Formats: sequence, structure tokens, C-alpha cells
Amino acid sequence: MATTVRLVLMQLKILVLLSLAALSGCQSTQPLYDYGAYQDGLYSHFKNEDVSLQREIEALEKTLAKSAAKNKPAGPGLNAHLGYLYIESGQRDTGMRYLQQEKALYPESARFIDFLLKNAKAGKS
Repeated sequence: MATTVRLVLMQLKILVLLSLAALSGCQSTQPLYDYGAYQDGLYSHFKNEDVSLQREIEALEKTLAKSAAKNKPAGPGLNAHLGYLYIESGQRDTGMRYLQQEKALYPESARFIDFLLKNAKAGKS
């Protein structure tokens, strides 16, 4: 009986050691882009909560500043959304600059951004 207990304890020790070795070798991958609190702001925007355009703009500006401070690229769509908000608030030139910035950072979005720029130039938001 003593040998059975020793065998079980040895197996348990081996299992614990293997588990620790496996877990210590795991490293989570770091995200490529920094989105900050963008998702919360986007949710509020489309949920039509009582958030002013100016507060949304300020939150996105802060997110972009934090991304730059971390030396991490802002996620795709952040500049485009900020540009859209500026256009919606009547600041068309600033909005168009952010749309151009999105297009420069993420060339794969060029067709969509061109569509938004065309609408912004035509006076549609």
C-alpha cells in the first residue's frame, strides 16, 4: 500500500511539473494595433446614447494620442471614423484629412475611403 501511495504521489508530482512547464512556456501574442476605448465609443455612437459628437471626437483623439505615445499603430478604421465624426460635426476639412490619413495607413481601404471622400466633397455625410 505504501508503494501505491508513493507511485500516485510521484505521478502527481510529474503531472504538476509538466503542467507548470507547459503553462510557463505559453506567451500571449501582443495585438498588432491599439484600439484603446474605441469599441466602447463605437457602441455608444450606434446605440444612440447621449454622447455628443464633440465628446466622441475627443475620445478618439485621445485614443490616437495614446497609440502614438505607445509607438503602436492605431487600428484600422480609427482615423476613418474620426474623419466621419468631424464631417458630421461640420468640420469637413479636418474630417477629410483624417480620411486621407486612413487611406495612407491602410491602402486596402482606398476604395471605401474614396467613396467617403467623394460623398464628403459632394456635401453628404
